[in-house]
Amino acid sequence: MPLDPQAAALIQQMQALGAPPLNEMSPEQAREAAAGFAQLAGAPEPVASIINRTLPGPRGDIPVRIYTPEGQGELPVIVYFHGGGWVLGTLDTVDVLCTQLANRASAVVVSVDYRLAPEHKFPAAADDCFAALRWVADHARELNADPQRLAVAGDSAGGNLAAVSAAMARDAGTPSLVLQVLFCPVTNHAFETPSYRDNGRDYFLTTDMMRWFWDLYLTSTDEGRDWRASPLGLSDLSGLPPAYIVTAEYDPLRDEAEAYAERLQQAGIPVTLRRYDGQIHDFITMAGAMGQAGPAVEAAAAALRAAFTAKVPA
Repeated sequence: MPLDPQAAALIQQMQALGAPPLNEMSPEQAREAAAGFAQLAGAPEPVASIINRTLPGPRGDIPVRIYTPEGQGELPVIVYFHGGGWVLGTLDTVDVLCTQLANRASAVVVSVDYRLAPEHKFPAAADDCFAALRWVADHARELNADPQRLAVAGDSAGGNLAAVSAAMARDAGTPSLVLQVLFCPVTNHAFETPSYRDNGRDYFLTTDMMRWFWDLYLTSTDEGRDWRASPLGLSDLSGLPPAYIVTAEYDPLRDEAEAYAERLQQAGIPVTLRRYDGQIHDFITMAGAMGQAGPAVEAAAAALRAAFTAKVPA
């Protein structure tokens, strides 16, 4: 399909600003520039409560933001990891999306501010995310949440971390997850797919940016073959939780995300794959600028509700 008109307008506006691409900035400059992207999300929705606190992590406290919607009794819980190439992003980046998921999935959402590269190299982010997931599972009832109805979710690099955390949970034998929700996830340290070839220059996220992100995240290219960096490289995908995976037609990451969905299916894992034609990378975080973001969030929330309902005790 042609590029979505709203996506085309956004790209044109960004080009008109004449700012250098993120990969030509220092990490600090890129973080400052990327903070403006949060405005594309629109306004956060009201929820019953929002609490900022910290959780114990492997190398110090991990900041989190806990969103609780209206509701009675123990609610399901979603642990959410923001995107930003493991280098950018904060709790504010996904503030709007987390309020949307809390309300639409009727679930507590715990958004995790994991350590960023290059100050903290691989696997620091993955270690923080799994530590936060374990803490939420172990302390869910302190959050008025049900540890038996636990899901993990994330966008872009956060989708990578969600997939990796799900595999870590499988290998550790705990916690049990009802669903992994991956929005435009990074799944492989490689740049040779047709979607990289076709979409790697002019559609918001570029190949040069992804190379920059990976170079800042990894200490060596050999680490890119570690499944904790590239979950597509997992030798065994059996036993992983069901997956809901969103891709975008004009995203360079489209093919590796869809390849991960295919490998999960081959391993017998239930997978729902939703490609949004005409859209760009991480559009789902841009509800204030992209008309397709709202329906995409609602569809993901419906999948979460269905997974949570299936775990309700008889």
